[in-house]
Amino acid sequence: MFEALAHDLAELPALLEETRTYTARILAGLDERPVTAAAVEHVAAALPEDGGGLRAALRAFESRWEPGFSASAGPRYLGFVTGGTTPAALSGDWLTAALDQNAHGAVGSAAAALERETVARLGELFGLDMPGAFVTGATMSNLVGLAIGREWLGSLRGASTAEEGVTAPVRVLSGTPHSSIGKSLSVLGIGRRRLVSVATLPGREAVDIVALERELAAGPAIVVANAGTVNTVDFDDIRAIAALKSRHDFWLHVDAAFGGFAAASPAHAPLLDGWAEADSVCVDLHKWLNVPYDSAVQFTRRQDLQLRVFENVSPYLGTPGATPDFMHLTPETSRRLRALPAWFTLEAYGRSGYREIVERAIECAREMGARLERNPRWRLLAPVRLNVVCFTLSGAVTTERVAAVLEELTRSGEAFLTPTVYQGAPAIRAAFSNWRTTLADVDRVCAALGA
Repeated sequence: MFEALAHDLAELPALLEETRTYTARILAGLDERPVTAAAVEHVAAALPEDGGGLRAALRAFESRWEPGFSASAGPRYLGFVTGGTTPAALSGDWLTAALDQNAHGAVGSAAAALERETVARLGELFGLDMPGAFVTGATMSNLVGLAIGREWLGSLRGASTAEEGVTAPVRVLSGTPHSSIGKSLSVLGIGRRRLVSVATLPGREAVDIVALERELAAGPAIVVANAGTVNTVDFDDIRAIAALKSRHDFWLHVDAAFGGFAAASPAHAPLLDGWAEADSVCVDLHKWLNVPYDSAVQFTRRQDLQLRVFENVSPYLGTPGATPDFMHLTPETSRRLRALPAWFTLEAYGRSGYREIVERAIECAREMGARLERNPRWRLLAPVRLNVVCFTLSGAVTTERVAAVLEELTRSGEAFLTPTVYQGAPAIRAAFSNWRTTLADVDRVCAALGA
């Protein structure tokens, strides 16, 4: 065995303890660490000829790279919709690496059974009674749902898209689709131009049901319903969309990347009314579940079609069987056991724990919105419906003014927010989903904004 590798094996308990101590120090400093790091030009170092072992690698990382990493796991990183990692999820992720299971199937490991239990627990949290599987994020979850919908449309024409390819145009209808929908259509060979933008309600991002039905009159399609839009967390009327199935043929895919967690709060669960009738559902987990990147879940009631799309049959892999292995249900054949961090955090904190995390994030978003609304420097662009505050400067707003504000905020190290455009206006988004965030963090962010 190579000398440095043999040494690390012999010293493994001590080296893991050093790594734990170093990790704990980073996490303990998250509240005060600059939320984003200044851009630094890094000169790539050459590959070591021999290497100095793990201890030397830790020292090199600490000096060269760690100072440039953001506090994205912390409570005031409000860009995108970024969660953190709960203590239980962190432990689960360490064990995921230590056990190093290929969670592709049931042979020789309990990994697949644990994933099925975890998916079922998430279904209980969300009120969804459908089989599902873990994937890498919302983009992949949406892609899987759309791929199954594409196969369903082919079956209406008496063909299998999985076998024959896309032989006829596929129409995809949505009011305010996430950018990952267009990306998925590109990957699937459907084409970005097949995404039909359906009219939304006045002053809303929610789809106009009457306009949607007019589009459905043109023939079978895939409908992407939104359960939490990126800018304003608006929700389509999923119940009304599902009711259209009695008159039209369409595949209903619900993109609930982070809005799906409204189900954890009884006060907000009605926003998702009807989503249990969807054909496929996307929920991201490295957002409000607060598990490490990258993790999401996809649900579908048509696993038979899912198997037709993703099956990977080879003599050394075996056949799918009555209960298909996950490698036959998702794009990846080699699959990290992403379910384990999720299992740990659900086991550790349960339904009540996630209700508290979700409701605290909503409380923080509403408090920030109320403060901005009272301050003449700022203007809310939409009601705070859930966990995102969409706002802009008062007066004449330009992209440059917004960029200058965000640059100043980033330089302060107090918070990270992202720019956007809402109804033509340059704007700012503050997205709350981290399990650590409290009203004290809202105080700090608002103070940095002069609000």
